[in-house]
Amino acid sequence: MTSGGTPVLILKEGSNQSKGKEAQRNNIAAAKLIAEIVKTSVGPRGMDKMLVDSLGDVTITNDGATMLKEIDVQHPAAKMLVEVSKATDNEVGDGTTSAVILAGALLEKAEELIDKGVHPTVIVEGYNKAARKAVEFLEEFAEKISPTNKEWLIKIARTSMQTKLVSREAQELAEIVVAASTQVAEKTGTTYKVDLSNIKVEKKPGGSLKDTKLIMGFVLDKEVAHSGMPRKIENAKIAIVNAAFEIEKTEFDAKLNISDPSMMKKFLDEETHMLKDMVDKVVAIGANVLICQKGLDDIAQHYLAKAGILAVRRVKESDMTNLAKATGARIANNFEDLSVKDLGYAALVEERKIEQDKWVFIEGTKNPKAVTILVRGGTQRIVDEADRSLHDALMVTKDVIEKPAIVAGGGAPEEEMATRILKWTDTLTGREQLAAQKFAEALETIPIALATNAGLDPIDTMVEIRAKHAEGGKWFGIEAKQAKVMDMHKENVIEPLAVKEQIIRSATEAACMILRIDDVIASGKSKGPSGPPGGGMGGMGGGDFE
Repeated sequence: MTSGGTPVLILKEGSNQSKGKEAQRNNIAAAKLIAEIVKTSVGPRGMDKMLVDSLGDVTITNDGATMLKEIDVQHPAAKMLVEVSKATDNEVGDGTTSAVILAGALLEKAEELIDKGVHPTVIVEGYNKAARKAVEFLEEFAEKISPTNKEWLIKIARTSMQTKLVSREAQELAEIVVAASTQVAEKTGTTYKVDLSNIKVEKKPGGSLKDTKLIMGFVLDKEVAHSGMPRKIENAKIAIVNAAFEIEKTEFDAKLNISDPSMMKKFLDEETHMLKDMVDKVVAIGANVLICQKGLDDIAQHYLAKAGILAVRRVKESDMTNLAKATGARIANNFEDLSVKDLGYAALVEERKIEQDKWVFIEGTKNPKAVTILVRGGTQRIVDEADRSLHDALMVTKDVIEKPAIVAGGGAPEEEMATRILKWTDTLTGREQLAAQKFAEALETIPIALATNAGLDPIDTMVEIRAKHAEGGKWFGIEAKQAKVMDMHKENVIEPLAVKEQIIRSATEAACMILRIDDVIASGKSKGPSGPPGGGMGGMGGGDFE
């Protein structure tokens, strides 16, 4: 209404708006609910979730990012927490559940302050100061290690898998992960870089998780193109070609008027001759294995088989690139270019049967900077979850090789940060001090969640763990398997510093973003103009959110 009493419509019909405290409460409640969903899955005693999508496909997982990706979240504030888990997963690979729990806890604590009349902007400033201080403290008490120390790397990879379905095989899988990561790590100056795209993870149900193995080379999920070709070649000289062994169809329609049968024969002979020339080129440079990104004509297959060449067709481009890297080959874009210099080398190329499928294994490569982990397991679900666990383990190993600093797990660093931040808040004045104190309390939600999932009494456990940290026991945390407060460093529960830093930064940023919102305007669904279907732009507006 204007002062003259005239109604003014600003929002489209069907829109709704929630303002001030109501909007904040609504957003905080949604974010807290998301945190509640994942809270029970944190730690070695955490539970798994079964997610069934609209098509009936089932995913069973303990991975925070996967859970939130699979749930179709509608509420916009809840979507922000899903983004936190995605960002953490992409950046450091682990700690996705912790990041969401911490963001939820920060909002819950902020709500208590808002109810007491503290302005959200003051809370945001207090949180940001506390987060910066928390990262400073983390870097102070983290331990520097050598990036090539395999013993430490195995402890880190094992810790990331202890909370997963594969925990019983964590030691064997951790050794595979570390062997793969150190194999592809490249030194630049004094630091190392790990490109995880050089580690291919192939999944195949069957056998058990113990049958998972590292192949110092490459696995192509393709079979040899022709039954007459050899199935095993030692001292393989590999040609990698990004062109078709087929007669290309012309781009325009062409007609051939054939008046007598000899012309037809001549025409077919010419096609065969062209294909034979292509094969002869491969034979001439001494190649005995051919990897082709495109198709192989039946006649070309026949001539390749006759020449004793093992050929694989329709190989993915990413596999071609990694294979070239591993074997030292150069990818040729046409046959005229092919020369002896383009050939790669591998000690063995062999087709093997894995369950019902035949795959080509390329082992003993010239420059094994590309390797494959072949994951096995009793069912497709187990193999999928093992793949997700290996992703986390590979990422944390990469984090430590690239930033060689570690902290203990089991909620120890969170409790140590909380203890130090509470002391530091004495230096602050005004209402920011309250926000910083609440930040410290929020950090303690992670050890509390671990204790609850391990069946411990959260209050007694927190009293004990606080006492240990007050006495200077900075690595005391919750050993969930034994359900005790213990020195987690001695228990070899080790996590990368990079993961902890990412958790604090992303959780704080998301919580502060949600706290600054005081008005939610949801536009109504737009109605398309009446007319023929597809005529209007109906249904393009933003939907309502519950």
